[in-house]
Amino acid sequence: MSLKYAVIGTGAIGGYYGGKLAQSGKEVHFLFHSDYEYVKKKGLQVDSITGNFHLYPISAYNKATDMPVCDVVLVGLKTTNNSLLKELLHPIIHQNSLVILIQNGLGLEENLQKDFPELKIAGGLAFICSNKVGEGHINHLDYGKINLGAYSCSEEQLLAVCADFIQAGIEAEVIELNLARWKKLVWNIPYNGMSVVLNTTTDKLMNNPSSRQLLYDLMIEVIRAGNAVGNSIPDSFADEMLEMTETMKPYAPSMKLDYDAKRPLEIDAIYSSPIRKALKAGYVMQKVSMLERQLQFIQEQY
Repeated sequence: MSLKYAVIGTGAIGGYYGGKLAQSGKEVHFLFHSDYEYVKKKGLQVDSITGNFHLYPISAYNKATDMPVCDVVLVGLKTTNNSLLKELLHPIIHQNSLVILIQNGLGLEENLQKDFPELKIAGGLAFICSNKVGEGHINHLDYGKINLGAYSCSEEQLLAVCADFIQAGIEAEVIELNLARWKKLVWNIPYNGMSVVLNTTTDKLMNNPSSRQLLYDLMIEVIRAGNAVGNSIPDSFADEMLEMTETMKPYAPSMKLDYDAKRPLEIDAIYSSPIRKALKAGYVMQKVSMLERQLQFIQEQY
């Protein structure tokens, strides 16, 4: 049976992955906010290193109550908007619907489960450089893999989604969720925060010896924290992340884009939650805590 998809938060992430699924022939329904009128008239344009495509006509909505019930919901919202999920999910889920949170940070699935005790939930880890560059316009710059991890769903259910991603030309894999979230933080914590605090991009952070050393120090601290809560991440993973970023096209991480647009920063999910979980396990993230406070100061200024 073919799965019916919904995308909540059709931005750089939701628009790309949902767009690829729709391009491959899957039934996908997209929830838009500010772009709704434009996309309804002109469609969704995705410029990608794997090939540009344009979706028109597109199943676009500006209210969840107008959307059909779907089998899989891909959530591409910023975590700062997760309070909206309680309202947005109710009209589009059935008893066996699977909700996949394609978001950064920790504690996201746990928080959603409190509002929906019976809901089947998974996490999505997107390894992608993708930006929204205009109304109904997404620019996919580099990478594109997505890892999927079960939180309260069956592996069989997640494997079916994984197969659809692969069929759509997206590299996808089912992994262990908690380990994957901590490994993603090894990249997200240093690069997102430092790009805001130093008002710069990944290439400039990498090319300066002082900032590169600080990136490494932060990565090692995240690895230590992840291992304190029960994972097993080698120190060499930090070197892998640095080497990967060296080959990456110059990039402004999502938090830098939020800062430039004066939107709320995802401080709680990406910084505060890992700090709390590590502290509970007896490990103090000193450098990450300093970065967290700097980001809080910067956000309070606007």
